[in-house]
Amino acid sequence: MKVDYRDIITIEPGKRGGKPCIRHMRITVYDVLSWLASGMTFPQILEDFLNSQTRTFMLALQFAADKEHFVIYKRA
Repeated sequence: MKVDYRDIITIEPGKRGGKPCIRHMRITVYDVLSWLASGMTFPQILEDFLNSQTRTFMLALQFAADKEHFVIYKRA
């Protein structure tokens, strides 16, 4: 199922190096993934960074998962 992330995830040149960010924040999707990888829990991330916005958290994860399905390989 295709999800429309535009209301939550934005990519803007000059903002965090053009990485996908959570709208109106300077938090990248990769920040969220790294917090999870470092051992932070879902509730900790929501409380510390996302003001308890569960939908935002879930869309960031879904964006990252969907992005992995569209890897482009370049021939040498």
